[in-house]
Amino acid sequence: MIDLAFAPAHVLAAAVRRRELSPVALMEATLDRIERLNPTLNAFVALRAKDALDEARALGDRIARGEDPGPLAGLPFGVKDLEDLAGLPTTHGSVPFRADVARDDSTQVARLRRAGAIPVGKTNTPEFGYTAFTKNRLFGITRNPWNLERTPGGSSGGSSAAIAGGLVPLATGSDGGGSVRIPASYTGLFGLKPTFGRIPRGPFRFRDWIDTVSYGPMTRSVTDAAHFLDAVVGQDPRDPDSLPHPGYSYVARLDELPRGLRIAYSGTLGYARVEADVRRETEAAVAALGKALDRPIDELSDRLTDVGVAWGAINCFQMHAELEPLLEKHRDEWGHSFVAGVDFGARITAREMGDYQRQRLRLIDEVAGIFARYDLLLTPTLPTTAFPAKGPLPTSVGGERLASPIHAVAFTYPFNMTGHPAATVRAGFSDEGLPVGLQLVAERGREDLLLQVARAYERVQPFDEWPREPRGG
Repeated sequence: MIDLAFAPAHVLAAAVRRRELSPVALMEATLDRIERLNPTLNAFVALRAKDALDEARALGDRIARGEDPGPLAGLPFGVKDLEDLAGLPTTHGSVPFRADVARDDSTQVARLRRAGAIPVGKTNTPEFGYTAFTKNRLFGITRNPWNLERTPGGSSGGSSAAIAGGLVPLATGSDGGGSVRIPASYTGLFGLKPTFGRIPRGPFRFRDWIDTVSYGPMTRSVTDAAHFLDAVVGQDPRDPDSLPHPGYSYVARLDELPRGLRIAYSGTLGYARVEADVRRETEAAVAALGKALDRPIDELSDRLTDVGVAWGAINCFQMHAELEPLLEKHRDEWGHSFVAGVDFGARITAREMGDYQRQRLRLIDEVAGIFARYDLLLTPTLPTTAFPAKGPLPTSVGGERLASPIHAVAFTYPFNMTGHPAATVRAGFSDEGLPVGLQLVAERGREDLLLQVARAYERVQPFDEWPREPRGG
């Protein structure tokens, strides 16, 4: 009998396609679990339960008529509340946008629907995705199913809590500085930030220009992520940054792992500090991956330029540009720390922006040098495990104060600034029993390689333990 709460998405979809599982039964089980557990987790902030059930019935009728239901047949999925789902508000976790109902689906949501998946609702996010834990004035705090006192991360924290908690098998995410990889690491998922432009982000309400944000999947298995990508990649005329279709199926290439890979590991990138149990688990995972690939893994001695301040500043600058027309009218409704960041963006000068972009270019050159020597770079995903659900971010590691507050996510933002694809796999568990992540980074355009290596790792280190009921708290 299939475990409807925790079976991999591709297993559920295959059962629906073979008529072994009714899409209505799957949707009813999903909505029942959401009704029971969401008050504890606060993963979903809006539901379309009746419409989702109606669409599941319609899909069942199509299958009965012999029609192709699509590769993601009947899969319930969540949509991060920074992305449009027609008929529900896109609030961005922000009070001024609480009634901003979307008229159309985002390109990504529309393509998931076209592949047979059914959206059930919107998942929580910090205000405009600005931080690494999920809490806002509109919907409150989202909690980690592994430990309810801890955060599921951010900004895709509602999505990660929903998947790790067995509410849905799939959810959308976006990553501007780690917002897929951080929550995936904190909840033990597989999370992938593709190359910038690999998944279209349109249609846009504001034409952004800071090219750090990528859409990407969070799933309970690597194969599920490959199916997700197959459904959503490819150029969209409404997103001028979107890349052409790669010309192949990620699922079809999943087992075509190249031989002779050159792999390096950096435990610090030259500036980060890591908790002892996180270091222990990531180093053990590196050893397991090396054994699985039958390849030596070199210790990388390169010290990379730390672009954390630059990354934060250029994104604050753009956020101010987007929200400036509304800022004063709604000043009392924004979260204090969020509006402080937006105000900071207004004070950035052209000279400062030039300095930040020069720092970014130095990092791009340094990472290009690494990939001239190696096919894959490994790092810890994060310096710590999940911190308290209400925040704040950690300010010290191993009893020593961090050199920068942004070092709480020291390993993720560099690859938003360079545009490289990066993924996180579950390395193990901390002394407190919380998931620890190992980050994999590849050359631009090589999502296929990340999936292949992650699948090889998953075979020797399967992600087979999940919190069947939320723990603690």
